[in-house]
This record gives sequence, structure tokens and C-alpha cells, in this order.
Amino acid sequence: MLKDDTVYVGHMLDMARQARELVAGKTRADYDAEVALRLALAHLVQNTGEAARRVSPQLQKAHPDIPWRNIVGIRHKVVHEYFYVDYDIIWDVVTSDLPALMSRLEQILGPS
Repeated sequence: MLKDDTVYVGHMLDMARQARELVAGKTRADYDAEVALRLALAHLVQNTGEAARRVSPQLQKAHPDIPWRNIVGIRHKVVHEYFYVDYDIIWDVVTSDLPALMSRLEQILGPS
């Protein structure tokens, strides 16, 4: 694994962890009521995608079980189509998709 890949995968993991921490103990009703929470989660998902975009093609190819294209795609959606961000998708990503992604990223990075 390239040195930069370690940095970017680590950044993805950090952003995912922060997002999960923000939703700990929160319900969907809390999320719907808290503008700051929605914006923070969108930003963290965006940053996760930005880091994923910078992971080398070699590492992406070595880990095809990670949906690299989708992760980068949601980043593009948040950045370039911010007026049309689907906050239902952001909630689903953070609550349903990030735990598995975090596990895979931890495996890639190995023991600290």
C-alpha cells in the first residue's frame, strides 16, 4: 500500500467515525429536526468521498468489495449539487453503510 493510501484510508475512517459519533443516541426525528446535524453529516460524508477519490487505483482494485465509485459519487453530489442533497440518503449512509465501511477500512489499515 502506498504511503498516501494510508493517509487517505485513515482520513476516510476518521470522517466515518466522526459521523457515527454524531448520530450516536440520535433518532431519525432528531436528525430531521437538527439542521446543524444534517449539514455536519453531509460534510463528513463529503470528506469521506474526497479522501476515497484520492486512494490509488491499485488499492481500489485490491479491495473491490468497497464501493469506491459510490463513495466518490456521493461526494460529487454533495459538492456540485448541494441544492439537491437528499438528506434521506445521507442518513442511510451514516446509519447503515458506514459501520461496514469502517470495518473494512480498519482491516486495510491493520493494527495501529
